[in-house]
Amino acid sequence: MTGRDSPDTHRRNTPEPRPEPAARTESRWPMAAAVAASAALTLLLPDDLRLGPRWALPLAEGLLLVALVSGDPGRISRRSAILRSVAVVLVVVLAGSAIWSTARLIDDIIHGGAETNSADALLLVGGSVWISTVLAFSLLYFELDSGGPAARAHHMPPTPALAFPQQLSPELNAPHWRPRYVDYLYLAFTNSTALSPTDVMPLAPWAKIVMTVQSVLSLMILGLVIARAVNVLA
Repeated sequence: MTGRDSPDTHRRNTPEPRPEPAARTESRWPMAAAVAASAALTLLLPDDLRLGPRWALPLAEGLLLVALVSGDPGRISRRSAILRSVAVVLVVVLAGSAIWSTARLIDDIIHGGAETNSADALLLVGGSVWISTVLAFSLLYFELDSGGPAARAHHMPPTPALAFPQQLSPELNAPHWRPRYVDYLYLAFTNSTALSPTDVMPLAPWAKIVMTVQSVLSLMILGLVIARAVNVLA
């Protein structure tokens, strides 16, 4: 029998659209805590190791962080070009401050700065600079990988810039897995201690360059600070 299908029949034969998977968001507070810790460490540094006046960097970092939290409070989910720009500026400020402090510390060790005459003071300053570097690069990875946390919450690219074990090993691959800030903090820590990739592989050129820069900075901090401290103690 021929004839047009009724509207009810057409609706029954038309497949229902699949609902999009819910965004797998994460809290902003671990990232905010890392920024606050980095700002606090900046206040502990001697004046010649800071980029600008004592209050300048913590104030700038605090204002940028407030803008991020206000624009996307609680869990990170809002995809916004403005918020993305603010986040990138924040991590660039943190990374630039860490690199500046490292360069100044190395210069002080070579030319005999005030803090290099005491092993206790040198280890305190060197440890603060090293931790600041780890935090800054963890936030850099966190913000640049796969378009940032808001983009990752909605969609993971087929080829990420940083490949975690859950993405490389099928037997470990949990459905809809997303890297969190703690994963990037662990990456920054291991890259600063092993001075090479451990379980996270850089795939994008920028990731390889950034991990190389971090390893070189960490090598200079650890090597020169420890050598100078041993020399002072001896």
